[in-house]
Amino acid sequence: MLTFPVLIGDIGGTNARFAILTEPSGKPLEFPTIVSASFETLDEAIRAIVLDQTPVMPRSAVLAIAAPVEGDEIALTNSAWVVRPRQMFETLGLDEIIVLNDFEAQALAVVALGPDQMEKIGGGEPEPYSRRVVLGPGTGLGVAGLVHSNDIWIPIPGEGGHVDIGPRTARDLQVFPRIETIEGRISAEQMLCGRGLVNIYRAVCAADGVSAGFNLPAQVTSAAMDGTDRQAQEALDIFVTCLGRLAGDLALIFSSKGGVFLTGGIAQKIVPTLKSGRFREAFNDKAPHSQMIADIPVYVITEPLAALRGLGAFASTPQRFGVDTSGRHWRHG
Repeated sequence: MLTFPVLIGDIGGTNARFAILTEPSGKPLEFPTIVSASFETLDEAIRAIVLDQTPVMPRSAVLAIAAPVEGDEIALTNSAWVVRPRQMFETLGLDEIIVLNDFEAQALAVVALGPDQMEKIGGGEPEPYSRRVVLGPGTGLGVAGLVHSNDIWIPIPGEGGHVDIGPRTARDLQVFPRIETIEGRISAEQMLCGRGLVNIYRAVCAADGVSAGFNLPAQVTSAAMDGTDRQAQEALDIFVTCLGRLAGDLALIFSSKGGVFLTGGIAQKIVPTLKSGRFREAFNDKAPHSQMIADIPVYVITEPLAALRGLGAFASTPQRFGVDTSGRHWRHG
């Protein structure tokens, strides 16, 4: 059991969110969401946004970061921040720190949230204790699994956002060759994240022989959803279709009859597009197992602080979860 008060933090490539749990059953003290680039280091951000704003000093911390958690110095994948737990004992006065992958926290949130914090996109009813999949396009593309065994929920972190993704249709064959690659390959994250949406948009413009007028994901999304730009509309359609394909692939891999859960700000902003039919059509298109996939429900998590809710559930009731903290749990002294 962690010593309370406990600092919990969801630290992504773009934004960071923090709260303090004063006791296991108490309401968390929440702090403003920050842009990570506004601070040189994570320690500086925690000091300025949390510790300097409250008399409640945390004794322990559970942090979820957008990176594989390995070693005593953990560099975020899409940020300049480096997490140094042993240093945080001195800089922040903490006695105990657990660091998880950010999508472990999202997976934990799936069982911490209620149905009013989700929007369903087709499928049947979930099997209560069956496997689940969580994926979310944001600054990058996160993927995790969740399984139930021996009366506990076990999150399965990984780097599924970096799997290959390829063309299927004649139009895909016009667009995909124009998508920016990484060392010669198109990973899912090259298309299914904020910068990925811009990559798709630029590729569509190049295929059509027109200049790309937008540089930001929000610009592409806005122009697509209000119908003012044809290339932006097609880019968002391709984005949603490819997200559906990948989500369906993951549902097959995990046989996730407990559901597939989309999380993150992008999914929340494009719920009407996700519900328009393209996503579900691509998700179901998995012959010879299309009927099995069609029965699997998909949900968009609409709670903006989902990862914090998952971390809070783990910190308060660790016995509910089988979280492997080997090599990811530091104690002062």
